[in-house]
Amino acid sequence: MKKLALMLLPVPLTVLAPAAHAQSSVTLYGVIDEAFQFVHNADAQGNNLYRMQGGNLQGSRWGLKGTEDLGGGLKAIFQLESGFDINSGTSQQGSRLFGRQAFVGLTHQQYGTLTLGRQYDPVVDMVQPLTADNYWGSTFATPGDVDNNDNSSRTNNAIKYLSPQFAGFQIEGMYAFGGVAGATGSQQTWSAAASYVTGPFSIAAGYVRMHNANSTIPRTNWTSSSDGMFDGGFQNLAYETAKWVGIGSVALQYVAGPWTFGGRYSNAQYKADAQSLFPSNQRYNVAGGFINYALTPASLIGVGYTWTHSAGDTSATYNQVSLGGDYNLSKRTDVYLVGAWQHANGTQRVPTATGSILTTAVASVADYGLNGSSSSQIMVSLGIRHKF
Repeated sequence: MKKLALMLLPVPLTVLAPAAHAQSSVTLYGVIDEAFQFVHNADAQGNNLYRMQGGNLQGSRWGLKGTEDLGGGLKAIFQLESGFDINSGTSQQGSRLFGRQAFVGLTHQQYGTLTLGRQYDPVVDMVQPLTADNYWGSTFATPGDVDNNDNSSRTNNAIKYLSPQFAGFQIEGMYAFGGVAGATGSQQTWSAAASYVTGPFSIAAGYVRMHNANSTIPRTNWTSSSDGMFDGGFQNLAYETAKWVGIGSVALQYVAGPWTFGGRYSNAQYKADAQSLFPSNQRYNVAGGFINYALTPASLIGVGYTWTHSAGDTSATYNQVSLGGDYNLSKRTDVYLVGAWQHANGTQRVPTATGSILTTAVASVADYGLNGSSSSQIMVSLGIRHKF
């Protein structure tokens, strides 16, 4: 009976190798995020929408990550992460099995970390954690995610290096091969970022350049080592035939007791050439800020504002105000209420069956891709998130 009782004990998620060999571990983890969502002015007819919508604070996912001690302070590491739609059970990120992340590498406390595979770029790693999106997810993100603030893009074939932290400073660089014979620059991606942390103050800045495929005839879509940020919002959907997209970002954050203050700025450029289906370069300037307040150790409220202005090919301005509240039921489960109001004015380019046209700008909150019929849109989500 004692032997049977031992057999029925729960098996831990972290598995350690026998003591006679190098110590290693593999961990299963995940996030499940689901909400009831209301959207006012959700389509071209101005209808309201009531639906279940997952991935509001964080995209639902499951993954495996592990380390192996190789001795002398050197460790082998890996991570495989799969995103899924909780309401349909289907894989996301283009139906990839491990579409969120898939990499292997080496890490050393003194020399840094080198990883290879499908990864986030350094701007996502260093700048995004200082923005409101890190706390409140998509509802606080840039309209259309034109500057990748909501991490829409991941990069294939990437080599990435992260330095150790020295006196508060840390740098990271990445290069991704396009994989086209005879055309090294086609579909390549490169990026670099740096951060500085001292006490309650943090600042980070970086740049990423994603190249589309070379072409001698008009392109019809986006083909790159990076996914791009074409999630369906009219703000940038007409620019997926760009020669390249370049994004420079900076963000800072200050923590004072229960208060957290943050601000950011980014400039995103969509480069036109003779093969693009839009006539001239498109630019987006994005500025935003947020304030969080911890009512108790288990509860958080926040407010954010994002200003997005396009120039070059179009001239549109999107003002978005977001509110959020989160309450932890336990260390692994929380409930949340988030909402946003957006107002748009000016002109924007939208895709058509034969190319694109200029129209009056319409509101589309964050990067949900729900293009309304007028200058304003409201979105509210009541949800629950569980981590394991």
